[in-house]
Amino acid sequence: MACIGHALKGVLGAPDYEAYLAHCKAAHPDVPVMSEEAFFRFAIDRRYSKPGGGMRCC
Repeated sequence: MACIGHALKGVLGAPDYEAYLAHCKAAHPDVPVMSEEAFFRFAIDRRYSKPGGGMRCC
């Protein structure tokens, strides 16, 4: 069942918190990681914001 949820998130473009944690542990072990809530907020802001502010549709 977890595989279905993971696949659905990938199709929808949802960020993968577990992949983020694994990357941080491997590449940046000395840097504190974001909470799951902060990570998703960061990912959504990054995806839907553009230079100069505002939202974009595509």
